[in-house]
Formats: sequence, structure tokens, C-alpha cells
Amino acid sequence: MTAASPAPELDIVIPVYNEGDNIRPVLDSFRAHIRTPYRVLICYDREEDNTLPAVRALAQEGHPVVLVKNRGKGALGAVLTGFAHSAAPAVLMFPADDDFNAPRVDEMVALFRSGCEIVAASRFIPCGCMQGCPWLKAALVRCSALALHHVARVPTHDPSNGLRLFSRRVLDRIPVESRVGFAYSIELLVKTHRLGWRIGEVPAGWFERRAGQSRFQVLKWVPQYLQWFAYAFATTFLFRGPATVKLNPITPPASP
Repeated sequence: MTAASPAPELDIVIPVYNEGDNIRPVLDSFRAHIRTPYRVLICYDREEDNTLPAVRALAQEGHPVVLVKNRGKGALGAVLTGFAHSAAPAVLMFPADDDFNAPRVDEMVALFRSGCEIVAASRFIPCGCMQGCPWLKAALVRCSALALHHVARVPTHDPSNGLRLFSRRVLDRIPVESRVGFAYSIELLVKTHRLGWRIGEVPAGWFERRAGQSRFQVLKWVPQYLQWFAYAFATTFLFRGPATVKLNPITPPASP
């Protein structure tokens, strides 16, 4: 972005692993559909990642994109690195193979502006869909969604979807304790719910990826997911009185 460009209201964090065939359609869809001022943080592990040449070419074409080297390991390390490099009031986690949900981004930002601290994209509300998902993953996702929404009363129909917008307050105040995969997303959701902060949702589509390899590891991540499912049920059925979520201290602004 040039010095004359408006300061971005939205940082879009995209963890990548050899997404060279996918990243151009995704970034082109942003340019075509997103009107909110934004920049994209591409978080990668290795210099040999085939996403990098494509991203550098797109940057030359004027896309507001920044490459960020992963300071940790794997998917979670890339996500947390992206959070650490973000500076916008709203931060959106976006899959590297998703070239169809960009039209929903401005809707998510509008809900953030209205006071939502998290805006979840849901495959399980009208105008949303999930197609081509492997049966085991689909069964786990749908059963957990039904339980968390209808029994634990978490205010989204799709608590495990990785397409999610977080406010600066959520990222700065709520420490991430998860240690694997994308469990952090459910963790921040259920902690925000316990605090009583507002959560919104918009419909979204999900289609099995056409190129590249998914980093979703169902069996490896299940124990961590179950930890946060239990947390959500405890909030509804055991928790009483003021919220007891551990929060990071507020850092005062630096002196001029």
C-alpha cells in the first residue's frame, strides 16, 4: 500500500503451505468484492513454499499483501504469528483456498462495527452450505455444531469454522492457551461467550479444496477441541457469577 492509501480497518491473515495454485484466485476475489480498506498477511513456514512467488507477483500488481515468516511451527504458529503482526481494529482469519466467501467480508465488518467482538461465518444457517466434505470430518463438525449451539448455547451455528473475524480487544485481552491446529478459534469463541461479549454470524459456503493439501488433522486435534467444548458446557451449566476468564492486562499507550 502507498502512503496515500487509507489505513486498513481490516487485516486478513492467511496461513499458507504450498498454496501457489490457490492464492491468486483468493486475492483477486478480495479485490473484486471487499470495499473495507484491508491488507493481507500471508504467513508461511519455509522459503521454498510455492505460494511465495505468486504472492510477490501479486504485490507487484498492487495487491495490499505482506509476507510474514512463521515464528512458530505449523498451522497454529502461523496463525499466532499473523495475529502478532496485525495492527488493524479487526482481524479476519481466511482459508488460503477460499475464493468464494469474499462477498461476505464487508458484512462481517459491518457486524464488527455494530459492536460484535467475534463474527463467525456459518455453513449451517440459511444461505450457507458445506459440500464435498469427507464423511468423518463432516460428521464431527455437524455433531459438535449442534451440541455447542443448541445445548451449550454458544451463539453461532458453526463454532468450528476457521473463517472468523476477531476484534482487537479479543486478540489483545484473551491469551491463547491452545497448542494444536485451529483449536484456538473455538477457544477464543467460548471465552468470549463466557465474558458476555457480543458474537455475530453471517452465512458462508464451504467446498472441498480443488488444489493443494488440507492441514486439518481431525484425530490429532480432537482432544484439544474437547477441552474447549467442555469449557463451553461449563459456562452454561456450571458457571455462575462474574466471568472468570483470564485476561491480559491493558497496556497503557506509550508516552509521546
